[in-house]
Parts: sequence; structure tokens; C-alpha cells
Amino acid sequence: MLVHPYSERRARLIERLGGAPAVIPSARIVTRSADTEFAFRQDSDFFYLTGFDEPDAVLVIAPAHPREHVVLFLRPRDRTSEIWNGSRLGVQSAPEHLGVDAAFSIDELAKRLPEYLVGARALYYELGRDERFDRTVREALQEAHVRARRKGRVPTAIVEPGELLHEMRLRKEPAEIEAMRGAAAATAQGHLAGMRATRPGAAEYEIKAAIEFEYYRRGGEPAYPSIVAAGDNATILHYTAVRAPLRDGELLLVDSGCELDLYACDVTRTWPVNGRFSAEQRAIYEIVLAAQESGIEQVRSGRSIRAFHDACVRTITEGLIDIGLLSGSAEENIEKERFRDYYMHGSGHWIGLDVHDVGRYRDDADEHRLFEPGMVTTVEPGIYVHRDLECDERFKGIGVRIEDDVLVTATGNEVLTSAIPKRIDDVQTAVKP
Repeated sequence: MLVHPYSERRARLIERLGGAPAVIPSARIVTRSADTEFAFRQDSDFFYLTGFDEPDAVLVIAPAHPREHVVLFLRPRDRTSEIWNGSRLGVQSAPEHLGVDAAFSIDELAKRLPEYLVGARALYYELGRDERFDRTVREALQEAHVRARRKGRVPTAIVEPGELLHEMRLRKEPAEIEAMRGAAAATAQGHLAGMRATRPGAAEYEIKAAIEFEYYRRGGEPAYPSIVAAGDNATILHYTAVRAPLRDGELLLVDSGCELDLYACDVTRTWPVNGRFSAEQRAIYEIVLAAQESGIEQVRSGRSIRAFHDACVRTITEGLIDIGLLSGSAEENIEKERFRDYYMHGSGHWIGLDVHDVGRYRDDADEHRLFEPGMVTTVEPGIYVHRDLECDERFKGIGVRIEDDVLVTATGNEVLTSAIPKRIDDVQTAVKP
């Protein structure tokens, strides 16, 4: 593991802290049922600053400390525990391996934390995520106040660290972009496998298994529970049952992405179960594809992040008017938001270490912020014609979404997930039931 990316990030964060300390805990092991645990997934903020993938650890950044500015508390080596649950880095190896100034057993956190909180008027820590750890931090602050009664400053305010850290995470570094390209490549192979496995009579879960097998095969895992929705299920935005059969003449909507080295991919494709779009399916699909392409065109440095949503909305509205699902002018339908009967969600979100990644969508003036190189967003318009809508019966039950991950570059953008078929002829060729 290379230390320098994490050391550089910590150094940049220290510059932004203005002398204040920060406490960033790792994720914990979470019980699934009885003595069974969920697979461990590291906290994204903690990993971004350390590259360390063990639970029960705490990163303390203390710019005002005379010697130790970056300190890690972690589990000590324990032969019995390691026999059962795997090896640990250990306290002695942590400073050299992770580039921190000092390391101590997690059991010493309560005793040692107060000394790192002295010297500033604010503490950067996220309250409310872990009540037990919140108590540890509050008790450390109380002890720091006792120690500093005669001299020294102590925090009197607790500030959300995301104000600084999440803005750093929003702009992806070259190594992060490469990780996301790797996740996109694995996602492409998963979607292609899902297309090849599609046939009338198969089940949604069979397609899910085919897709996710490719993720695991390439060293990754699903970045989120895959949505595999056939027929009417494709009109349910967060469909999770994944049990229904695939029927001839229906569409299959798949929203699935690989997480590789903790970086996520998020892609949606929609394809016909029998390998051929009907006339009505094709009409809806072409509108969504055109909307997505118009949206991607707006993902460029210096343009408002609202522009790509507006482009998707306009293209979808005009398309729905063209096929008779809406009537009147595009301006009137947009102003009165009539398109929301068929397109009721936003057109994208940040993506990175989290699927819905961190970073503000508005600037300090509460205006939609502008894209900058290194930002990565999804672009994911859709049309969903629910059975209960009063509209042309021919279109009912059709749900289409097309989603890609788009990197803002200095000269335009890069669609990280462009290897996954989405043009009609390419999709039909890939399915071949």
C-alpha cells in the first residue's frame, strides 16, 4: 500500500483545519443476526485519509500538538483473535506502514484523547452517527477542559468535518479516477453477462447472479443492492424483490454497479427480454437515450450542475409530447411539472467512495455550483409508465432508465462507463436470447 496519497490528503486537511483537531472513527462490525455479521465495509472518510481497512480504529489529527499531529488508535495484535478473524496490522507496524506520527491501542483512546484536543476553540467531529462514540468524545472534551483550566485553549464547538473533508473528496485525484475506471470495467463485464443470460423464462435473480459473479470474479463486489426489474417492476424506482420471471415481450431494467477498492460504479441499462424492442418500447427508449445524451453534453467544467437535469427534462418532455403521453407546449409542461408523472426523480448525483457521494450541490450563495475538473456525476434520466396512469394503453408497464458515470475533464468530459452497450442495435446484439 502506498502511503503518500493518504499523507498528502492529511496534510491538505491540516491546512484547512486552521489548528483545530479532528477525530475520524472507522466503521464498526455490525451484527446481521444472532452471531452473524454483515461483511465489513470501511467508513469512506476514514479510508480516504488512511487507506486502512480494519474496524475499531480512530484517526486523530492534532495540528496543535507539539509532537504528534497524526495519530492512529487501532486494535493491537492478538494471536487468538487473529486465528479466528484474520491478521491485524498492529500498533508497532502502523506508523511506518501508514505514515502516521504515533499509534496506540484502541483501548487507550479514552485516556489519551484529551491531550490531543487542547490548543483550539473547535473540534471537527461528526456527532450523531454513533451514540457510544459520541459519549467518548464528550468525556474527552470534559477532561480536556479540566486539564486546560490554567492555560491553553480547548474546543467549545463541535464542527461537522464534512465541511472541509467532503469538498476534498468531491474533486477526484488521478489515482481515484483510475480506481473508478477499474470499477467501470468490471461493471461493464457484469452488464454484458446479464445481457447474455437474459431469456424468456429466466428469473430476475438469475440475471442478478450472472452480473454480480463478474464483479466478484474481478476482485470487486456490488456497490449497492442490484435492481433487476422485469416488466412492470421496471416502473418501481427502487425495486428490490428480484424474484419475478422474465416474460417474452417485456423489458428488463438493471441498475447495478461494481465497487472495486472501495470506489463505486453506478450504471443502469434497459434491454428487451426477447432481444427485440417493440415499437412502443423503442419509442420510449429513444427518448430516454436522447435525454441522457443531451444531459451528458452539459457535464462540462464551468457549467451549472443544474444544466444537465434541465436538458434531460426538456428532451423527455418534448419526447412525451411527440408520442402523445403529454399534450400542450413543452414550456407549459415543464413549468407545471407534468412530466413528473413519467419522470419523477433527479438526473444524477456525485459518485466516488460512496455511490451517492459527498459534496455540496450548491455554493455558498445557495446557487447551483459549477462543474470542475475531477468531479464525477451520474447522468440517469428515465421514463416510467405506471399501469395506474391515465394514458395510452400501449405504453403502460414500460420502464426505461439509462445511467452512466461521467468525469468532468479540463476539455470536456469522459464517460467512464461507455463500454456498456446502450444504443438500440448494440443492445439487441448483446442480448441475443
